[in-house]
Amino acid sequence: MQQKLVVLETFNGIFVFNTSTVHCKTGMPPDDKLISTQNLVAMELQILVSKKGTKVVLASSLHLALGLPNKHYAANVRHWLQDVYQFHDGIRKPEHFKDFARRQSKEVVVDDYYLSIELAKLITLNSKSKVKLKYATWLLGHEDPNDRDSLLSVEQVLAVLELSKVMGLVSCQTACEQEHLKTYEERNGGSAANWWNFRANLLGYSTEKLREAMQQQGKKADGKSQRQMLMQVDKHEMVRTAVIDLFMGMGKPEQYAQSLGNLAKAFARELNVEIFDDRDAAPAFLPKLNDELAEEVKDVSKRRYLQRWEGLRMAS
Repeated sequence: MQQKLVVLETFNGIFVFNTSTVHCKTGMPPDDKLISTQNLVAMELQILVSKKGTKVVLASSLHLALGLPNKHYAANVRHWLQDVYQFHDGIRKPEHFKDFARRQSKEVVVDDYYLSIELAKLITLNSKSKVKLKYATWLLGHEDPNDRDSLLSVEQVLAVLELSKVMGLVSCQTACEQEHLKTYEERNGGSAANWWNFRANLLGYSTEKLREAMQQQGKKADGKSQRQMLMQVDKHEMVRTAVIDLFMGMGKPEQYAQSLGNLAKAFARELNVEIFDDRDAAPAFLPKLNDELAEEVKDVSKRRYLQRWEGLRMAS
C-alpha cells in the first residue's frame, strides 16, 4: 500500500514539509523524508495526515513545541510511551500501532515516534510545559470524532447482545457491581467513600427514586432492596445496570459504559430477558445462555469475549 504524508496544519505560521512515498503495512502513517535534528529546532508543532486520514504529530516536534530541555528528550519520550493516561476508551498505557508507531528513517539520529492526536494531547496536559494549555487546546480541536470507539464493530454488538442475556443472572449482576466497586476504590486511594452517591448519579436512579416509582404504581416499597424494587418497576434496568458496572469495572469512561448499558437494555427488552436469582442454586427452568461469557463476567482473569474492548485499533 503506497501512502504519502503531508502537512495538514502548523500551530504557528507555515512549514514546508518534504514528503516521500513509502510502503506501509500498519495503521499508523508511513515515514516521511526526514529532516535533521538541527532543522527541528526552528520547527513549529504540526499535524501530519496520510491519504487515509490518520492524523499524527512527531514526538520530537511535540517535545520542542512544549519547550522541554533537549537533553531530557530520550527520557521524556520513554516516559510518555510507558505512562498511564485517561484515553476516551479507558485508563491504560499507550498501545503500539494504536496510539504510536516508531518513525523509521536512515537519517534519524535520535529515536522518534508518530503519536496519535489524542496521545499527544494527553502528553501535553501531563507535561510541565508553560505553554501546555494552548497546545492541548489546539490538539483537542483536531481530534476526529470518527476515529473514536463509540462506533461498535459487528463483533462488539454481538457481544453486547450476548451480555444482555447473561446479565439476567443475578450472580453476574452482583459480580459486576463488586468489580466496579473495586475499580472505584483503586481510583480513590482505597476508599469507598461516596460510592453509593457516585453510582446513583451514574445509573440515573437511587433507592429513594425507586421508592417513589413504587408508590406511583401503588406498590409497597418498605423493606425491599433496589433489586427487588427494580423487578417490579423495570426489570430490564437491571441488565443495563450490570453492563454499566461491567465496563466501569474495566476502566471505561462513564459515557461509554452508559451507551453500552443502554444498548444491552434495548436488546433485553426485545428478547424479553428474564431475571433469575442463581446465587444459591441454578433455577430449574434456566434458558440456554453463553456459559463461557457468564464465567468471564464473574471472573476478571478470563477475557476472551471481553477482549473485544481491550485492543481497539485506531482508524487509519
